[in-house]
Amino acid sequence: MSVITRNGPAGALTDDTLPRKKTALDAVLNFFRRQPLGTAGLAIMLVMFLAAAFANVLTPFDPEENDFQAMMQAPSWTHLLGTDQMGRDIFSRLVYGARTALLVGFSAAFAGGLIGLVLGVASAYFGGWFDLVFQRILDVLMAFPLIILALAVVSVFGTGVFNVILAITIPLIPRCGRVVRASALAVREIPYVDAARALGFGHTRIVLRHMVPNVVGPFLILLSAFVGQAILAEASLSYLGLGVQEPVPAWGLMLQGGAEEYATTAPWIAIFPGLAIVMAVLGISLFGDALRDAIDPKLRDR
Repeated sequence: MSVITRNGPAGALTDDTLPRKKTALDAVLNFFRRQPLGTAGLAIMLVMFLAAAFANVLTPFDPEENDFQAMMQAPSWTHLLGTDQMGRDIFSRLVYGARTALLVGFSAAFAGGLIGLVLGVASAYFGGWFDLVFQRILDVLMAFPLIILALAVVSVFGTGVFNVILAITIPLIPRCGRVVRASALAVREIPYVDAARALGFGHTRIVLRHMVPNVVGPFLILLSAFVGQAILAEASLSYLGLGVQEPVPAWGLMLQGGAEEYATTAPWIAIFPGLAIVMAVLGISLFGDALRDAIDPKLRDR
């Protein structure tokens, strides 16, 4: 029998021949190597986060300041992306608009996702009348497209950032609850859930400590998709005049102000906010797809 030593005889196992334990850094580097599109999406998200975090440093002008002597100026060294019909610097409003997009997108996605996660797991665990009632409520909510249900909520509660977050959160709850419930039904049949009941664990402990961790994979993938949907929904509501209101910088609001009337005379007013929305949703979608491939064992080595 060979003895494991650092400097053993020929043929003996040494530290150099032992398999090295993978670290978190190895996992991150492997993700970058195997998922180039996901890495590109992550880079876009990082740019958004940095722009939102350091907006006051990156922007040369106040995004809410009107300059009627510089209305609709084309892109130049003074105004990198030009000015809008009120003389406001478009670059400054785009950078500050990233704060609004990220605030609404992540708040609505996490709120709707967490509520849907808890309700979906509870529905699968308890079953019976609770599952029946919960599924019928989901059927009613899922019958409405996200933007239509969000419009209904905004019409009741009014406009503003908080109300927009609430309006987008409500339609995301059934979308998360339905998917999580399907995964939790499979987890419920695993013997360790019955063992936890036999040991006298309460329902809350079984749901939160034994079932929720086993549906985190699909939940994380849903969250990444929800962030993109929430950003797009916020831009749509603001464009329709039912979301964020002036003078708060928001990409959809910037489109509302110049997308149609100034499409030919000052196209930069609509082009740059539109590109910002497209790049944000594209980056989050690419990262979400790559995260799905990395988490799902069936797709990991594709």
